[in-house]
Amino acid sequence: MLTTGNDYILTDTTHGSFQLSELGVNLTKELTDNLRIGAQAFAQNLGMGGNFNLRADWYYLDYRPRDWFGLRFGRLQIPFGLYNEFNDIDAARTPVLLPQSVYPLQGRSFLFAQTGFELYGFARSASAGALEYRLYMGTIFVDPAILIPPGAGVELKLNVRYVAGGRLFWETPLERLRLGVSVLAIQLDVTAFGDGMSIGIRNRSLLAMGSAEYTTGPLILSAEYALWHADQKSVLPPSNFIKTSERAYVMATYRLTPWLQPALYYGLFFPDIDHRDGGSAFRQDDVSFTLRFDVNGHWSIKAEGHYMSGTAGLVTPLSISPPPDNPKDHWGVFLLKTTGYF
Repeated sequence: MLTTGNDYILTDTTHGSFQLSELGVNLTKELTDNLRIGAQAFAQNLGMGGNFNLRADWYYLDYRPRDWFGLRFGRLQIPFGLYNEFNDIDAARTPVLLPQSVYPLQGRSFLFAQTGFELYGFARSASAGALEYRLYMGTIFVDPAILIPPGAGVELKLNVRYVAGGRLFWETPLERLRLGVSVLAIQLDVTAFGDGMSIGIRNRSLLAMGSAEYTTGPLILSAEYALWHADQKSVLPPSNFIKTSERAYVMATYRLTPWLQPALYYGLFFPDIDHRDGGSAFRQDDVSFTLRFDVNGHWSIKAEGHYMSGTAGLVTPLSISPPPDNPKDHWGVFLLKTTGYF
């Protein structure tokens, strides 16, 4: 990754960074017609929260006696929007970076998987199309290192009291069009102390998103719109703020040949909908273009460029890192990624 003007997602990307690497191995097994197990080991190098520490990314026990009713237990991928479950499957998508307004890499530890249970099912009607539902509840275990800059001298404790939500997709009678809605609620308690200070924060957030996807031959058109509402209270020092962010994108991908797929998307992010006119720090426009080259059935190469306007995406909401000094309002992001898969 190489950026102009501002560091993005990682540190020192203005000089080029290779700290965007990942390795995953997953296995699934059908024990009976209705019972299945699966697990994935995953290691990632992504700035402070990476360093290739191997962990169980997800694992589950899945019992499905009927098409319309199934039950999973374990560490489960969170069904949120069209593509959240593809965050760790580079081969399943064209862009290197999914639209960061909706699928931020910095939020992967909070949004990718939860430990608990899930109810799910699928039902089809000859006249009304098909419905797929998923309902879940559990907690999330988060590594505090992703929020603490090196040498900060701060000890951080995180406790996700609960995460709960659901997703409903409708495969409409109009062939190849599906519509969906996703909702996620989470409560996070943060305690930080060190260097003579102590901070206690309770954050309750509600995330809601509408999704649409249309497929026709080699062309896929998708769009999503989301509102993320946060109610945060600080005990020491006493404070309270309520803020709603607005996030959206439209994207088109096309299989031009068996080995070449271009993708184009426009993403929009307002961190606070009450300050849409607050300047570049309160907005980010992201225009991205990707070329994916499939060398063979097990190897792909992707080249991607972004034109960024605004700086709202430079600060991770939960990070204690300070905002960048003198950020550039207009800047670029360039990525080159290769993936092997089998």
